[in-house]
Amino acid sequence: MRHTVGVADMKISAQRGDLLITHALGSCIGISIHDEEACVGGLLHYMLPLSTIDADKAASNPLMFGDTGIPYFFEEAYRKGARKDRLRVVMAGGAQVLGDIVDTFAIGKRNIVIARKLFWKNNVLIAAEHVGGNIPRTLSLDIGSGMTRLSSRGETLPL
Repeated sequence: MRHTVGVADMKISAQRGDLLITHALGSCIGISIHDEEACVGGLLHYMLPLSTIDADKAASNPLMFGDTGIPYFFEEAYRKGARKDRLRVVMAGGAQVLGDIVDTFAIGKRNIVIARKLFWKNNVLIAAEHVGGNIPRTLSLDIGSGMTRLSSRGETLPL
């Protein structure tokens, strides 16, 4: 079954036939995790790096922010049987979608930095990534095979 992950959203699955997909990763970040042995995987789509800009929004939806969404996402995967030492982690997004226009807030870059910082702090290795630049991306994860795919502008590549 196909499950779409929206902005400030996540899906975790242990069903071999499930495909998780998130669209329109501009400055947002998509993170895919998969534990092949447990057949548990998930996809997170967060939009802003730090929850400190709006504590109320962070409380009502921690998935909106990298610093609260990433830990929440991993904990939910662990509850379904995934183990940190077996996870394959893929990250995509963090673009400057306005192209050559000056990005005063550098949301895409800051989204990448917060993810890398949290992964480094928690000894999580990134197996593959496709970040930065100025292109929109779609990220998908096949739970049964663990295959993560990225598509952008009509091109699809495995990660």
